[in-house]
Amino acid sequence: MTTNDVEPSAPSLKAFEISREDLYERVWVTPINHLAEKFGVSGSYLARVCEALNVPRPPVGYWQKKAVGKAKPRPELPTERPGDQLAWSKDKPIAVPVKNRVRRKPDGAVMTKTTRSGRHPMLTGVEGHFRKSRNVDEGEFLRPYKYLLPDVVASEAFLARALDLANEVYTAFDRKGYRVLFAPPDQKMGRVHIEEREAPGKDRKYGRYSSGSIWSPHRPTITYIGSVPVGLALTEMTERTTMRYFGGKYFREDSKVIKSARSWQLANSWTTEQDLPCGRFRLVAYSPLNGVDWVEIWQETATSSISAMIPAVVRKLESSKDELQALMTAAEEAAAQRQREWEEAHERYLREEDQRRVEQANTESQKQLSDIMDRWAAAMSVERFFQDAERRMEDVESERRAQLMGRLALARAMLGTMDPLDYLEGWLAPGERYKSKYS
Repeated sequence: MTTNDVEPSAPSLKAFEISREDLYERVWVTPINHLAEKFGVSGSYLARVCEALNVPRPPVGYWQKKAVGKAKPRPELPTERPGDQLAWSKDKPIAVPVKNRVRRKPDGAVMTKTTRSGRHPMLTGVEGHFRKSRNVDEGEFLRPYKYLLPDVVASEAFLARALDLANEVYTAFDRKGYRVLFAPPDQKMGRVHIEEREAPGKDRKYGRYSSGSIWSPHRPTITYIGSVPVGLALTEMTERTTMRYFGGKYFREDSKVIKSARSWQLANSWTTEQDLPCGRFRLVAYSPLNGVDWVEIWQETATSSISAMIPAVVRKLESSKDELQALMTAAEEAAAQRQREWEEAHERYLREEDQRRVEQANTESQKQLSDIMDRWAAAMSVERFFQDAERRMEDVESERRAQLMGRLALARAMLGTMDPLDYLEGWLAPGERYKSKYS
């Protein structure tokens, strides 16, 4: 066994995190099924972890060939790319649930292959998951049960168009060499609030009782412009619509049901307003990093489409790379400053708490000593009483003295020990109560 074949020590199964470099070393030393047993997962799942961390693993037949000295040298660990998951632990999901084949441009940039259906791999097979939705009222946005889906919000009537638009956007970035993927689970990235109203200035009246919730994915959909992550969200917008209550349900005032109703049928009906999906879309690009406040919005109108805006979207993100990098640097510096301030404040708190406990120990020690002195004085007074009584008994006749001595013994037994030194031994000095950590 060579130096590179020495198996690293196995991590604890209770809680561990393994880096892609460490995983790379392990899968080329131990067969993946045996390694999976040590990690407490299946071999197929560990293979998916290798895929997620972009770690090459031994091909079929490698271990048999290695046993007879005919195995080919292991490939180098690929250089990490922006968006790659860098570590894995059992309590976190993996970044790539489905294998994405890639191809490279002549300049070396990685590009994701489209599938036979012409869809970007991020959108392959997702339409069924979007349509498998929680119950929603007619005309509302779909609310899929699955949360690891591309960041696309749409009503059932316009879902197909939404996925077509998302495909155009993702493919446009892919052609430029910018990967579109889910945010890596081992990196802290979040989704900004996405406004669904076409006219945000108005009050919100979406859903039943104007308090409807809108689905959002667990992880943002992002692209990398160089090393700069940019979140991408596509949402169908809502417009304020007049609704009429008729026959136990609400219908749009301009619907066929209301237009075909007779005037006498509408005599006892009433109207209200509600925000409903309008079939026009808004594309939001934002920074998914905490502390970086950057958002760009493109939205359709009656005469313009997102499709026509895509080239401008790509150019805008490319031209914003330096601005975003500067904002990221400033956010990192601000976060580091906040961390330093928190550490300083925490240190001050610890010192103040330490000083408080020192003072409390002094106070309690003084109080106990004062109590001991009071008890000592009381004990001495009692002792003088007994000594004086014993002296007086010397002048008493023998029969009475015997009786009094018996009673005096009973009195001493009832009071117990009155030795002041016993009290002093039980005293706790300040340093015995609490020892300062700073002095």
